[in-house]
Amino acid sequence: MSIPQKSRQYFLPAGRKEGYKNLTITEVEVPKLKANDVLVKVHAASLQYRDLSIANEFYGPGLNGREIVPGSDMSGEVIAVGQDVTDWKAGDRVCANFSPAHLDGDPTPATMAAALGAVAPGVLTEYRSFPSESLVRIPAHFSYQQASTLPCAALTAYNALNGRGNPIKAGDTVLILGTGGVSIWALQFAVTSGATVIATSSSDEKLKIAEKLGAKHLINYRNTPDWEEEVLKITNGVGVDHVVEVGGQGTMYKSIKSVRFGGGVYVIGVLTHGDLPQDIFRLILDRAAEVRGILIGSVSQFKDMLRLIEANPEKTTPVIDKVFAFEDGVAAFAHLESQKHVGKVVIQVSKD
Repeated sequence: MSIPQKSRQYFLPAGRKEGYKNLTITEVEVPKLKANDVLVKVHAASLQYRDLSIANEFYGPGLNGREIVPGSDMSGEVIAVGQDVTDWKAGDRVCANFSPAHLDGDPTPATMAAALGAVAPGVLTEYRSFPSESLVRIPAHFSYQQASTLPCAALTAYNALNGRGNPIKAGDTVLILGTGGVSIWALQFAVTSGATVIATSSSDEKLKIAEKLGAKHLINYRNTPDWEEEVLKITNGVGVDHVVEVGGQGTMYKSIKSVRFGGGVYVIGVLTHGDLPQDIFRLILDRAAEVRGILIGSVSQFKDMLRLIEANPEKTTPVIDKVFAFEDGVAAFAHLESQKHVGKVVIQVSKD
């Protein structure tokens, strides 16, 4: 395959007044490869709540007012490699890690500054180069669309349940909040690990999907607003071993009340708002709860996760809600914003 000279990519202008509605497609030159770089044809990209937050300028003050090439999660095909690259060749199917600089260990300010789709240009582009060490080989049985769900949603869920201290094991009980991308992957990893899953949602239809994926207990939190009490009832007053907490301030107190003594609450999202009760810190202390913030994961963890997926293909199939054409990026962001989806929203950047 010849190396392209031009690439179409999405662009968010500085000073945008309508957030993601200001997304435009522009044409840019494909930069020359550095010695350790790999040029990838992007086939598919999945969207994150982070992408929506950055586009609408409520992710963080450090990104407001910036021009942005959005998107952090991609899968694609290697079409060229730099002169020093020996581990990749044209035709290889790959994903790039959320932060190309996060190779192993804990995140640092430097690795987070390198995260795609923020200060660093993102992946909603036809062609992009990556450092060779930031890439992983995607499972042979995955399509490009399926593989695009791995770098953020899947790896965040895997890191939450396996990252440190209190890794998930057979017989554990896991509380999964919601049915978004991270939550669905966490459900699948929990079931694969032999754990019992309690799933929550405001929609009975979404809960039926969670049940099909292996959730044993279902709670509609609109019908059961004191859902933490229902969790304690299900666990005979003990509480769960793990909580995948995607809600934020509006759900954190209930999540901590739901966890067993010495259990883990893994903070991933801030989808809801509310005032935290003053006694929340006393509650954390009294339950000896491990409350851990999750910042995606490293390349090393990514490879560990892929081994789990490849060993359990029937239980770890990505759930994709809807696929949009590259030209329909605004509609894809709008669908994500509607929160009507179960699993992932994907943009088909190039044809497979």
